[in-house]
Amino acid sequence: MRAVSRGKHRDAPRPDSRRGAVCYTFVRPREDRGFAMIEVDHLTKRYGPVTAIQDVSFGVEKGKIVGFLGPNGAGKSTTMKILSCFMPATAGTARVAGFDVFADSLEVRRRIGYLPENAPLYADLPVADYLDFVAEIKGVPRRARRGRVAEVMDRCFIRDMQHRLIGRLSKGYRQRVGLAQALLGDPDVLILDEPTIGLDPKQIAEIRALIRSLAGQHTVILSTHILPEVSMVCDGVIIINRGRIVAQGTETELVEQVFPAARVEVRVAGASGDVAQALRAVPAVLNVELLPSRDGVQGFLVEAARDRDVRSDLASLVLSRGWALKELHQVGMSLEEVFIRVVAGEESPDAAVVAGDALAVEEAPAAPEDR
Repeated sequence: MRAVSRGKHRDAPRPDSRRGAVCYTFVRPREDRGFAMIEVDHLTKRYGPVTAIQDVSFGVEKGKIVGFLGPNGAGKSTTMKILSCFMPATAGTARVAGFDVFADSLEVRRRIGYLPENAPLYADLPVADYLDFVAEIKGVPRRARRGRVAEVMDRCFIRDMQHRLIGRLSKGYRQRVGLAQALLGDPDVLILDEPTIGLDPKQIAEIRALIRSLAGQHTVILSTHILPEVSMVCDGVIIINRGRIVAQGTETELVEQVFPAARVEVRVAGASGDVAQALRAVPAVLNVELLPSRDGVQGFLVEAARDRDVRSDLASLVLSRGWALKELHQVGMSLEEVFIRVVAGEESPDAAVVAGDALAVEEAPAAPEDR
């Protein structure tokens, strides 16, 4: 995935036009970029006085899977609808597979598969008949149609429901039928809006595996509220908030940019004196934070330069002082922590809680609102 920028290549956070806001972007040298199947440049959409998205720019390389994250009302679905030619933008440009979504709408539609949040299905048709109808609309040749329909039914695990009326299917099966119709026609680009919503855990795992298997063959952009889904499925991440892109890059890039220091948790027993001060004296240590004690064991969170592994130095210090080393381990940064940091910023602890609550937990996904 690449970030679209008109400026010089930079690794530092770039402030956007809102006071105090920081936009984390990662721009690779042009020679390292692949062909961009999706190119969005300064896209804006207004509904009267309300601005849904503002100056949105990003790119997705061919064969990559990118997660599109944001709280409710951030502009995810609006962006998806513009890319799928469902609605026009107010300003800016967007290209899919090299075609402009405004000037070459029909060419774009021939090259995409689109699964909206609520898939529009014909309830009075059997699954196989509906997919055959969609295949005909998408221009699948008559000789290949039956085989192609059978293939997508197998890939989406709905072959055993092919004669069932769609209106009598469960929510999970209807979602899988929606994904199957998106795959018909073997599209270059798949645009998936909440593809696993309403599925049970087994179905979620199956659909995730299916989406992951599409890498390399198709370019996929998917929106979701489930952060572990992005970590497991996607090659890159785009985070949107209040209609603006606030961060984009791989998960590793985002973690390293948002949290420039590595963190190590140390727990010791039998220590005397100022333990925190002793830990701060270790080379490359930037900061030491006191953690709550557990059963008389003192805990410390040590921040150090990312290019220096200080764990052996910390262990040597503790042992040389005669203290008992109870724990010593690297503290990993999660995508959820990145999301909360870039969305809530440093506004207040309550803001971070609100940002976290805007995401559905994986075990019980919340019904998303209209975005």
